[in-house]
Amino acid sequence: MLRLDNVTAGYGQTNCLKGVTLEVRKGEIVALVGANGAGKTTTLKAISGLVPVRGGTITFQGAPLHRLSPGAIVGRGISHVPEGRRILSRLTVEENLELGAYLRRDRHAIRKDLERMGELFPILAQRRRQLAGTLSGGEQQMLAIARGLMARPTLLLLDEPSLGLAPKLVRAMFETILRLHQDGVTLLLVEQNVSLALEIAHRGYVLETGRIVLTDTAPALAGNPQVKTAYLGG
Repeated sequence: MLRLDNVTAGYGQTNCLKGVTLEVRKGEIVALVGANGAGKTTTLKAISGLVPVRGGTITFQGAPLHRLSPGAIVGRGISHVPEGRRILSRLTVEENLELGAYLRRDRHAIRKDLERMGELFPILAQRRRQLAGTLSGGEQQMLAIARGLMARPTLLLLDEPSLGLAPKLVRAMFETILRLHQDGVTLLLVEQNVSLALEIAHRGYVLETGRIVLTDTAPALAGNPQVKTAYLGG
């Protein structure tokens, strides 16, 4: 579904990605893990058009992606849920969700999807007229994911969905991710909780200083001594 081939990308004069090659197949959950500053967020931003690709190619469903605008990339079927949620705090929950569907014109289907988001995240249905900035951290993360789903993506990019959440909410968040996958969404997941990420993923990549240094099935990575020592507490 998605392929990055020898991608170089970055900010200013700095290349944060130095020849990244990875792929995501339809129906997979793929985890991208690594230390802070390894380039995980930059990888997602390169895919979604928020960071210029200086070398290599990105293709989605066989078509080039790396020269398109972020809006055109959303239109192709990719939604990006960014690190830090980036909700619009002065708008209501429902208004945030409606903005997730800004490229769509099927008003009846949008209303149906708003109802579906309320079923997937019942707390958002209860708070739909509440200002998004007054939600708890966990509720804001649910809203960020729901807003991404309102574009009806075939591929969802999730950047640190458990960041800042209490342990109980972290487990609930991963259960939600599994439900999304069961509903047919393919996911590329960047996550600081490497243990849980590899628990739900099919395959994984380890990124270090802008380069992929390991790739394998998720169970194999979880059992890899190098990964255990670096990310799983030995």
